[in-house]
Amino acid sequence: MSFLLRWLLVLSVFLGASRAVAQEAPPSAHGQGEPALVPTPRPALVKGDVSTPRFRILYTEKSEGVARKLAGEVESVRDAFVRVLGKDWQGITEIRVGVNRAEYEALALPGGAPPKWAVALAYPSHSIILLNALSLSEPEGYVTLRHELAHVALGQFSDTWPRWFQEGMAQHLTGERVNVTHYAALFRAVTQEKVFHFEDLSVEWPDMPSDVEVAYAQSADFVAWLAGHHGPKAMEQLLELVSKHEPFEQAFGKAFRSSLSVEEGTWREGLATRFGWLPLTTSMQLVWLLAPAICVVAYARRRSQLAARLEAMSAEEAAEDAALRVLAAEAAQQGLPPPPETLPDWVEPPPPPPEEPREAAEGENPHDPRTSKPTLH
Repeated sequence: MSFLLRWLLVLSVFLGASRAVAQEAPPSAHGQGEPALVPTPRPALVKGDVSTPRFRILYTEKSEGVARKLAGEVESVRDAFVRVLGKDWQGITEIRVGVNRAEYEALALPGGAPPKWAVALAYPSHSIILLNALSLSEPEGYVTLRHELAHVALGQFSDTWPRWFQEGMAQHLTGERVNVTHYAALFRAVTQEKVFHFEDLSVEWPDMPSDVEVAYAQSADFVAWLAGHHGPKAMEQLLELVSKHEPFEQAFGKAFRSSLSVEEGTWREGLATRFGWLPLTTSMQLVWLLAPAICVVAYARRRSQLAARLEAMSAEEAAEDAALRVLAAEAAQQGLPPPPETLPDWVEPPPPPPEEPREAAEGENPHDPRTSKPTLH
């Protein structure tokens, strides 16, 4: 594969990633400090609530319709989590739904204002989710809700999870790991040798947006890799042990029969194969990712060819017109009639005029189709 085509592949991946970033749900805001676990009054903006067996959804005057629709769907989301996690969390989870940014922020817990970029926020230890109802109309709106619900689930099991595991597991549960943004981020990190060590992502999180993308992407990929290599039973055992207050790394060793450092090293060894140059030249998935870019290039090339052809035809026509004008001028100087205008090749000449019927000679049958012959006398 030529050098130019390789760079086209890379460019299309990053162009696709920029589009995906615009559509993807923003990272969870759960990492900020949570408010103290003390009883708080219901916000004055709340008009009422709708309850399901495991949820209580608070709504404002503007968000009642969204809340009632959500009440009919959220139980099935939790059931799906239970099937993957192998267990349910205790108690009722509260979801506060507001319409627009002002209502969304007014429903926040005291001391737990959401970041300006977040459209949903989980308070895991409180088992509360804050949600901007307008986000549910976006393509990734329900993915955002499931992401925050995953943080509540993990937070109810334990508050000792490493940051990378909580973010990776939340994305694993919601399917966010399968997107172009993560592929592009890991491709960039692998080719530039900037993959983080997970011990550096246990508590702190990067500040630079490009590094944040890598941290989310590698956390999601490592959790998915662990689940794929060790199976759901090992993951369920890890969740069970940590929920019983066992230290994470000790529970990790029991569940996966290996240490975190060994598993991370094995995972790192395969990154170049899955996210380096080789997959860009062999992966059929990337062929589909490149299809839109290839179509755009083909369309632009076709338009360019058509424009060039039209320009050539116009130039040829202009040359013919100029030649006719020169010949007409020369003929006028010599007192000759002007030359006839030639027709373009694509114009068919007019049909010849029909022959006028002649009168039949004496002795001829006018209805006889045969040509009459002269008679010798």
